Amino acid sequence: MGQAKPYRPIALVVEDDEDQRNLVTILLEESEMSVIQCESAEAAELVMSKIGRAVSLLFTDVSLAGNMSGLELADRAKARYPEMAVIITSGRACAGIPKDTLFMPKPWRALDILMEAEKTLQSGYH
Repeated sequence: MGQAKPYRPIALVVEDDEDQRNLVTILLEESEMSVIQCESAEAAELVMSKIGRAVSLLFTDVSLAGNMSGLELADRAKARYPEMAVIITSGRACAGIPKDTLFMPKPWRALDILMEAEKTLQSGYH
């Protein structure tokens, strides 16, 4: 019999800049999270429609490819999955940050991403 793989929380990273998306992915994987990457809110919505309850953390930029902003995505995610941790990032000041989400201005520090991932892991939300 094969050995069961230990459960790894899932993070959804939504960022249209490939370099930043890859950097956040590497940081979250270092925190023992599995990561799904999307470059648009529409793609992320598709992922959430299939496995939304399994996603522990949503990390999204405000400005994304496609028609929906990261703020709209975060708002929809929190409405459907209130226990999901949500981090919103942008290089500009932002109004309209959804309730119970964290805004992390760019440029953020890698340590800040790791600390937030650790909080998500400790919360036990899966």
